[in-house]
Amino acid sequence: MTRQTTKHVFLSHGLESGPGGTKIQAMKTLAETLDNVQAHAIDHRSTKDPAVRLAQMQEAIANSGATPENTILAGSSMGGWVCAQASEQTQVLGCFLLAPALALPDYPQSSPRIQARHTQIIHGWHDDVVPVMPVIKLARQQALSILLLSDGHRLENSLDRVVEEFRQFLFRAGLTQTGTRQK
Repeated sequence: MTRQTTKHVFLSHGLESGPGGTKIQAMKTLAETLDNVQAHAIDHRSTKDPAVRLAQMQEAIANSGATPENTILAGSSMGGWVCAQASEQTQVLGCFLLAPALALPDYPQSSPRIQARHTQIIHGWHDDVVPVMPVIKLARQQALSILLLSDGHRLENSLDRVVEEFRQFLFRAGLTQTGTRQK
């Protein structure tokens, strides 16, 4: 019998949210149903500094023993920025970004070169926090998949769609569900 390699899914929340936020928990719950997957919701509430949050993500990845080729990063808003920055520094398996705080003038390195084998951006047309047009431009420049929804920054009216898109994204990245996992 061949031993399967554990995949790691790291979830990074937004500036005003936390690891127990609705989107992060819904994606974590989904990831935990998959075979050979460890899901990690990073707690960034101790700081609002993007660079510190990036260091927290890098530390969590290092402490887990995850390898880049078995790492999926998923983040919302500032958490999306954290995931994009982490993937610029190390090519990971996947990067799933919800209303990512990209192309913003106040953020350091606001237009990272996202290096992931699989990337998906989901953004709301009515986002009043992170303007959609610069994110579309960044996605076009890097040939990244982007889905635009009739929703705002929090994507609160699109939770079911976001979770379904995340499920499909994980499947495309090679994560599978072959049976019901026991808790």
